[in-house]
Formats: sequence, structure tokens, C-alpha cells
Amino acid sequence: MGHDHGGTGVKHRGRLAAVLGLSLGVFCVEAVAAAVTGSLALLADAGHMLGDSVGIAMALAAIAVAQRGGAPGSRRTFGYHRTEVLAAGLNGLVLLVLAGFVVWSAIGRLGSQVQLEATPILIAGSIGLVANVVGLLLLRPGAAESLNVRGAYLEVLGDALGSIAVLVSATVIALSGWTPADAIASLVIAALIVPRALSLLRDVAEVLLEATPRDVDLVELRSHIMGLDGVLDVHDLHVWTITSGMPVMSAHVVVDESITQMGQAHAVLDGLRDCLADHFDVEHSTFQIEPAGHEDSEQHVHH
Repeated sequence: MGHDHGGTGVKHRGRLAAVLGLSLGVFCVEAVAAAVTGSLALLADAGHMLGDSVGIAMALAAIAVAQRGGAPGSRRTFGYHRTEVLAAGLNGLVLLVLAGFVVWSAIGRLGSQVQLEATPILIAGSIGLVANVVGLLLLRPGAAESLNVRGAYLEVLGDALGSIAVLVSATVIALSGWTPADAIASLVIAALIVPRALSLLRDVAEVLLEATPRDVDLVELRSHIMGLDGVLDVHDLHVWTITSGMPVMSAHVVVDESITQMGQAHAVLDGLRDCLADHFDVEHSTFQIEPAGHEDSEQHVHH
């Protein structure tokens, strides 16, 4: 899940959509070829392609949501932003199940000989590799500008490695007739799938548990807030993520006795907002301005 706010990713949306189309096309080709040939490596790579296609689709959805705002309502005050998180969690679980099935099937095949036609496997694997190379070329210009695009680029790179594993196994089968190469290739692809799935599930868990984003240092954040004119202290400081690219925060800010007018409080709030947006990329922040000593009357304070 990227951290992009949709900004730099918008101009690369067409490239992402093109790569998504390529990935889904390759998935269909490899899934049909796997069903026809019985190749476990092709089935694993098709599943890998489908999982990463979902990832690219979520990157596109994140850009669209960032542009349109997510339509908040009275019951869903942040709109449907977390739909992306739920989709990522489901994607991670499906990938883990797929990897488990592939490993279980591959182990069963290692000790036996199965009849596999190398030529259809080579054709399907070649189509996959060519499509992945085209995808890498399309995404490479934006990979350095947008984390959403970079995430998609790395997914396509993983798919390319899977296609190479399919081609190597098919070549071994064509030259020697040693069909366990297909099972070994499927294990290699499963090894590529599992880290992606676990990473997705870890990110989903952190969002749902409202953990502090990994790129936000609370100590540094507190220091920046304390450094603003008129600020004496900060407590009840919380930073969490609604969805990828949407960190939010809330805090109680204690101001000194010189802040007595609404205009002065407004200046403090402007400084806090600018500090968060400029230094920590937090666009949505909520502050409670308090006079010194107010904290003592609060019963539930989380420092």
C-alpha cells in the first residue's frame, strides 16, 4: 500500500491501467495453459499475476479516492477509504492460501513423474515475460516519483521473475524430460508470493490496529510541535492511518498565557497545520488548544 496522496501518481494512471490490462491478460493465458497442460508452475505464476493485478488495481483506486475525496457521510465520516485496506487483507489471505496449495501440490509431485507438454508452457511463459518487460518499461519513469507506481513496478518485477522460473522449468522439461522441474519452479514462485502476502497482511494489521505509520517519528513530531511559538506542551498525541497515503493525527496542545485572543489561537493552529503538512506529510490533523493546567482536569490522558 503506497503513500502518495494521489498527487504524483495521477499522471501515471494511464500507465498503471495499461499494466493492469497486461497483467490480467497474462493471468488468463497462463490459467488456461495451466489447466490444459497440468503445469503447476504456470498455475502458481497465474495466481501470482492475479494477486499483483489486485495490487495494481488498488493503487489505481487509491489515486481515484485521493482525487475525489471518498464521499464521507454521517455514518462513515472518512467515506470508504478503508475499502482498499479490506481488499488488501483479502488479497493477502488469498495469496497465502494459493502459496500453501502450490507448496503442498509441488511436494506431492516431486517424487513422481507426470506428463507435461513443454511447448505450451514455453509459449505461455514467454507471453508472460514479454508482458512483464513491457510493464516494467511503462512503470519505470514513474517509479522514482510515486510510491504507488513504485509498488506496482516491484510487483511486476516479481511477476517477471516468476515467468523466468516457468521458462527455465519448461526448457529443462523440453531438453531432458525431467518433469519435477515444474514442481521446483512452482516452489520458487511460491517463495516469491509469500513475502508479498505477509507484507500485505502486516500493513493491513497496522492500519486496523491504528499503529503509528512507520515513516512518522513521534519523538521528532512532538519536538516540532513544542518548537512552535506559544506552545508549552503537547499530550494525547496520536497518529494513525485511515488508508494508504492518508495519515491523520490528533493532539491536545497546551499554549502559554499570552494566547488569549481567537486570532492568536488561529495563528498557533496555522503553524501546527503547516508544520504537520510540510515536515510529516500529514494533511488531516485535529488539535485541541488548552490553557496551562487544563490537563489536570482530564481523566483519561494518553501521553
